Amino acid sequence: MASLNLASIFSYSYRSLSAPVTLLRTLASTRAYSLNKKTLVLCSLSKRKLSCESLKQDVACTTATSSINGYPEYTRLLPCPSHNNPPRIEHLVVSEDGPVLDYICKALDLPPLFVADLIDFGAVHYALVCPQPPPTATFEQIRVFEEVTAPSVLNKRTSIKGKTVREAQKTFRITHVNQFLEAGMYLRVHVHPKRFPRCYDIDWKSRIIAVTESFVVLDKPAGTTVGGTTDNIEESCATFATRALGLTAPLRTTHQIDNCTEGCVVLARTKEDCSVFHGKIREKTVKKLYVALAASPIPIGVVNHYMRPINMAPRLVSEEFIKGWHLCQLEVMECKRVPWPDALTEEKYCVQDCGWPSKDHAYECKINLLTGRTHQIRAQLAALGAPLVG
Repeated sequence: MASLNLASIFSYSYRSLSAPVTLLRTLASTRAYSLNKKTLVLCSLSKRKLSCESLKQDVACTTATSSINGYPEYTRLLPCPSHNNPPRIEHLVVSEDGPVLDYICKALDLPPLFVADLIDFGAVHYALVCPQPPPTATFEQIRVFEEVTAPSVLNKRTSIKGKTVREAQKTFRITHVNQFLEAGMYLRVHVHPKRFPRCYDIDWKSRIIAVTESFVVLDKPAGTTVGGTTDNIEESCATFATRALGLTAPLRTTHQIDNCTEGCVVLARTKEDCSVFHGKIREKTVKKLYVALAASPIPIGVVNHYMRPINMAPRLVSEEFIKGWHLCQLEVMECKRVPWPDALTEEKYCVQDCGWPSKDHAYECKINLLTGRTHQIRAQLAALGAPLVG
């Protein structure tokens, strides 16, 4: 039986880049990749540069000519290209037992070395049972889902004995090219993982602020990710800092700051150390200070908003309480007028003309983050009429 490809079955924000190749195999892609009492206060003043640095790097691209399917010709993931390819995520239901490398190569017509690189990058995920399709799924996609998740089919699979359907639908990362696949399993392959060329420009050893038996404090550069993304755990601060220090065990992330932000992050040496630091965050004994460049002045004091509980952009906030929305609190400690970034800085940090109220002055704000919602500072300052520059 041919591979059952549920390419657009999770199409909340997906788009197809090419026509179907066969009835059962459709290549598709998505725009979304779905898919930080006085003890241990460690260097948490972040130098918050709030726009992505222009990442210019003259390196060879991993993809060159176009293939017959309209996709690039795939070779290797390294050297790192200076740009990201359009997103492409493949959803597959495994039709026959065998090693994951062989199956993906055959199902998606990809070269073995490229697939091996994807697995090394953490760009391949699996679940024992295919997840529930979204409301936007077509009749055919729902039919395929019902076929492979029928009780009569699932009852024959020993690998899911004793598990609930929800447990069996939980996704995990494929970690080895020879990992065995069982017919009926679900695969998600991020063929174009998000890349971070900035990682290869950094002198990582010079960014290390402190090293203890339990933690490493790193001055994270802008344009990098702390612990990796869903489709790329290779090009991350944790990975490169581990190598720079010559450690045998990988460093673990304890908190996050945005890719476009630079500043202090604390990396744990062990799983137990990571749990200790998480406990300090819960107990509010870790203080996080940020410096943000805003387009307008902000009053000193505590600012409260409520954020919509949806983990996707745009991050909506309200000044009024809304049931189910998350409380966002920050304290503006300082706000001083500074010159607007000059043309060279605007170019370096990709600052575009967004109809700013003034381009004579900006406002540098020191902010104490009291709650840690994703993109909280950006959302709250924008709601105050003082969006971040960049």
